[in-house]
Amino acid sequence: MRRRDFLKKSTGAGLAAGAVISMGGYEKLWTSSPANTKYDMVALMGGKPEAMFDLGIQELGGMGAFVHKGQKVLIKPNIGWDVIPELAACTNPLLVKRIIEHCFKAGVKEVYVFDHTCDNWVNCYKNSGIEKAAKSAGAKVVPGNSENYYQQIEIPGGVMLKSAKVHELLLETDVFINVPVLKDHNSTRLTCCLKNMMGVVWDRGYWHANNLNQCIADYGLFEKKPALNVIDCYNVMVKHGPQGVSKEDVVNMKSQIITADWVAGDAAAAKMLGIDTGKIEYISIAHKMGLGNMKLDTLNIKRIKM
Repeated sequence: MRRRDFLKKSTGAGLAAGAVISMGGYEKLWTSSPANTKYDMVALMGGKPEAMFDLGIQELGGMGAFVHKGQKVLIKPNIGWDVIPELAACTNPLLVKRIIEHCFKAGVKEVYVFDHTCDNWVNCYKNSGIEKAAKSAGAKVVPGNSENYYQQIEIPGGVMLKSAKVHELLLETDVFINVPVLKDHNSTRLTCCLKNMMGVVWDRGYWHANNLNQCIADYGLFEKKPALNVIDCYNVMVKHGPQGVSKEDVVNMKSQIITADWVAGDAAAAKMLGIDTGKIEYISIAHKMGLGNMKLDTLNIKRIKM
């Protein structure tokens, strides 16, 4: 289904899992904003993943504004499921590749890519297309399937989540770039920036058993936060998430959101799915905890239609 047809047919209509595209919310995200040299967010629509990132990162000052020569960088896409890219359960591999290329162009020493997958990690890395794309750009793709890779950290101020075991690369690298794919989720209604952190921890079963939304927000208190969040909204799973069933679950939105504020990123992502941001519990909690700003109308957003 083309994006135009999807928007037309979904106005006032319900989609499975409660995902409804509201013309008022979705279109408002793309309304023109006043020109300014400093933006809180860049939202793009209409291009290929690579081209949108090229233009978007330029509007934020270039990759050199986030990484520096000689640094080690961790890029964390969603590689959680053993599915092909067209099913949109994992981050678009072309976007991952282009971000890596920009990092090396900015002079970084090393780039690492990993995820603590839900399905078999070897199959996820291969069939998502991310392993091949990342390696072709010069990154090191590492596993996250053993508890031996994870180290205990404390989360001061956490309400439910007081500590966690995080992948050693998160602690050892200089810069962390978060690259989630936007999609429907059967527990939290959507998965995006904040929830993508469940792929950097080992003990995520605790999260599911102890107020998932609060744990997602609590993790945001950990000091090692993403310097940049690049949200893949090119192909978007609008129902049956997080794994999906078929291509019928996917809408080609040809969009991308880039921001340093992961709460704002998730709030914008909710608009893409036509969901009232206030109804995504972990976003509201994170906003109240001061982890970011969910009030998009207070942000300076650069909107680009390609």
